[in-house]
Amino acid sequence: MELNNVDNFKHWDKWKKTLARAVNISESIGLSDKTIENFAYKIGNILSANVDPENREHRLLKELWTLSDESERHVLSKLIVKMVQNTNLH
Repeated sequence: MELNNVDNFKHWDKWKKTLARAVNISESIGLSDKTIENFAYKIGNILSANVDPENREHRLLKELWTLSDESERHVLSKLIVKMVQNTNLH
């Protein structure tokens, strides 16, 4: 998996597929939905603080993240996980 490849995060579809693979692997090793969502929340905090959005979708996510309180960020994390679970990996 290419999580360390920054180019995967520049393009929305590649970004979703990369996250989908990570969620898929997490589920296959038996991590609970709650654990996966907690990872997504932590990653969201890191990305929001350290990564400049490179496309309109990422800018929207960053704006939503910035405007949200902790509870809303957990909801947003859960929704992003749910979204990528339905992403076609092919």
